[in-house]
Amino acid sequence: MRIESKNGGEAMERVGIVGAGTMGRGIAYVAITHGAQVTLYDVAPGALESAAAQIEAWLREAMGKGRLDEAEAQRARERLRLSTALEDFAQAEVIIEAAPEDLALKQEIFRQLDRACPPDAILASNTSSLSITALGAVTRRPERVGGMHFFNPAPVMRLVEIVRGLATSEETLRALSDLARRWGKTPVLVKDTPGFIVNRVARPFYLEALRLVGESVADPPTVDRLVRALGFRMGPFELMDLIGLDVNLAVSESLYRAFFEEPRFRPHPLQRQMVQAGRLGRKTGRGWYEYP
Repeated sequence: MRIESKNGGEAMERVGIVGAGTMGRGIAYVAITHGAQVTLYDVAPGALESAAAQIEAWLREAMGKGRLDEAEAQRARERLRLSTALEDFAQAEVIIEAAPEDLALKQEIFRQLDRACPPDAILASNTSSLSITALGAVTRRPERVGGMHFFNPAPVMRLVEIVRGLATSEETLRALSDLARRWGKTPVLVKDTPGFIVNRVARPFYLEALRLVGESVADPPTVDRLVRALGFRMGPFELMDLIGLDVNLAVSESLYRAFFEEPRFRPHPLQRQMVQAGRLGRKTGRGWYEYP
């Protein structure tokens, strides 16, 4: 997964990223600022333009804070390619899928990637709750399929869960872990279990907070304020707004189904009500809080 740059300088990865949403663009920014050549793919109208604008804003913010100089930022810009054709992944060494949390959608993407990408390329998913084994099973290379779960916001959060599917090889796990380290992240190897570690632990954090509000024990600002007083950087409702209530609901529903409707993982009606109202958090300007 390492190639030499054309000018004989530092080695770089050739990376494909599927999905220019919040996570995809965040991963792309991390990759290009750590020397990778990135092709960012999406077919949704305006998605690539929006991602490019956000990445540019992050680069300018990094320059303003002295983390990058102008030359470094320009080199990072030149490493990014925007694409609406999976055929542009023909030279990719690793592809990271960052599509919405829908198993059928992700499986179809993996089928297409399996056909479009080199046979020795690693296919990784940024899924936060779905089965890596199920994704690998629809390809002809299940041993080269693994999880690479970044956390939001990807440019800031250091943890990456490296997920071992039933058929994932040790070579694939090492390659993904090494890649995460080169990108300044801290990889942690986890088994392919619903929600892996972090999202499984996080369900009670969200669900008990939702029950408190649903039972009129407290309102979201009160819950968040008390949780921050315990040392957390954000309360559960602030965090849901940051991640996106639609994403939070999808993960909750996924874990609930994966554990055969175990009551402790049951989503709360307030989650669905907020999503139905279009109050998805920061990305729509309104969730549990309003964002001018």
